Amino acid sequence: MTKTNAMRILDSAKIDYTPYEYIPDDNDLTGVHVASQIGLDSDFVFKTLVARGDKNGLSVFCIPCAMELDLKKCARVTGDKKIELLPVKELLTNTGYIRGGCSPIGMKKQYPTYIDETCQLFDKITVSAGIKGCQLLLNPEELISLIGMTVADLTVS
Repeated sequence: MTKTNAMRILDSAKIDYTPYEYIPDDNDLTGVHVASQIGLDSDFVFKTLVARGDKNGLSVFCIPCAMELDLKKCARVTGDKKIELLPVKELLTNTGYIRGGCSPIGMKKQYPTYIDETCQLFDKITVSAGIKGCQLLLNPEELISLIGMTVADLTVS
């Protein structure tokens, strides 16, 4: 396996992780499909979404892959009045990552990053390794500390 930038960052921070490789399906890039491919429960497979607020610009959100992002809750935690998901065509330019391989670790710029509070229910969660076809299983508290994430209620109830 080729090391991704996210893996190199975790290595240099001495954070343990386990890579889970799978064969990506460009017709189904959902996190639920990824969870089934790697044999893990979708509750602790987290997807990374990027949104743009009307006041504070780009923010990153990590939520369980089977859940839906609540944009009103996101606007409240970011201090924006309105927030919208970033169009896929703008993802690579702003983050360095593509749809299906967007990791909260190692983006081009360190944006304010939020993670759903459910991460605290688990000893380990997965996030993208920064490429399609690989997830990283790691301790959520170490991830939060590394990136400086804010834990918040981010999903539709």
